[in-house]
Amino acid sequence: MDPHLSSHVHAAAAGAAPNCTCMLAKEEDLASVVVDVEAAPHYSSLKTAEGDLVPRGGGGGDGEGDEVNYMARAQWLRAAVLGANDGLVSVASLMIGVGAVNTTAKAMLVSGLAGLVAGACSMAIGEFVSVYAQYDIEVSQIERDGDNADAAAKEKLPSPTLAAFASALAFAVGGLLPLLAGGFIKPWGARVGVVCAASSVGLAGFGAAGAYLGGANMVKSGTRVLLGGWLAMLVTYAVLRLFGTVFHMDISSSG
Repeated sequence: MDPHLSSHVHAAAAGAAPNCTCMLAKEEDLASVVVDVEAAPHYSSLKTAEGDLVPRGGGGGDGEGDEVNYMARAQWLRAAVLGANDGLVSVASLMIGVGAVNTTAKAMLVSGLAGLVAGACSMAIGEFVSVYAQYDIEVSQIERDGDNADAAAKEKLPSPTLAAFASALAFAVGGLLPLLAGGFIKPWGARVGVVCAASSVGLAGFGAAGAYLGGANMVKSGTRVLLGGWLAMLVTYAVLRLFGTVFHMDISSSG
């Protein structure tokens, strides 16, 4: 306790009324206040240290600023990964299916190229229509709400053209892998094997990449995508092979 303050307290106690108990209580109260005041700087330093522990950009101290916002990635991640995966599975399955009834490299190459172009266009049109429908709904909602910042709100809306281009590009990137890997190999067995191997690597890679960017388990995701791709290629080959057998198609045709 401050010596000045202590002397004032004792003087007040000496010249007070006979009720010493009341004065002692006041002295204790005053001492308590002094202790609290003296502890205040320490308390402030603790609060400062605690504040330093809050991650920067936390937006209210909840620490969300330092964490990756995986939900914000969901839309473009889904379009990119699914587009590439669809392109790979579609083109590889088509090439293997055609290879089940025709052993020539030209037939597999042409079928794979046709599947890539048709699939990319289909993905672009589908994504454009889907995103444009979402765009119209959100614009109508903004106009109904009468938001003062209509222009700023509309700038944040998704672009149907950009979404269509991104989907087509993702599909084409995925489809190019089996097409370039096995489309120019002459022996039928080696060609089919290379297409399957390249597609397997691509499927596992796309699955793992999507899981990594989305914060999920890479092994589980890669395995799931790989097994799904294998199933699609196997079913396509089996159906076309059965079709060729039933209708007596010459799979060794040189056309």
